[in-house]
Amino acid sequence: MDERSQSHATWDCKYHVVFSSKYRTKRLYGDVRRELGDLLHRLALQKDCRIEEGHLMPDHVHMLISIPPKYSVSHIVGFLKGKTALYVANKYARKRRYKGYHFWARGYFVSAMMSRSSDDISVIKKRPTKLPTLPTSLTVATNL
Repeated sequence: MDERSQSHATWDCKYHVVFSSKYRTKRLYGDVRRELGDLLHRLALQKDCRIEEGHLMPDHVHMLISIPPKYSVSHIVGFLKGKTALYVANKYARKRRYKGYHFWARGYFVSAMMSRSSDDISVIKKRPTKLPTLPTSLTVATNL
């Protein structure tokens, strides 16, 4: 267990986060891909987070990220997506025809990995293109 600590807390909060490019277009290649990998790591460190594992696919990003309990997952994902979109727009706007600051699609997928085994984490490492399956239907308990 890889525990980290603050002044009054010890924690091990890891999350599998996936977000995609706008309209799922294949934008993450070449220089953009290399620079975004380094930039995501640097931005995560600014918020005391650590990207344990990450894969930049042509149209989406997979990350296993360790987030301290003082930040919400939505805050960190919004920070990472916002800062990287600004960076790409400022650096590559004329070369790649990116319009405005709309680089990432709205929303993201997150799954808590706090109590999962290392086998589940190895699946993310081996097959980053396969998203976790979500239930297709929900059942409602009638006798509460």
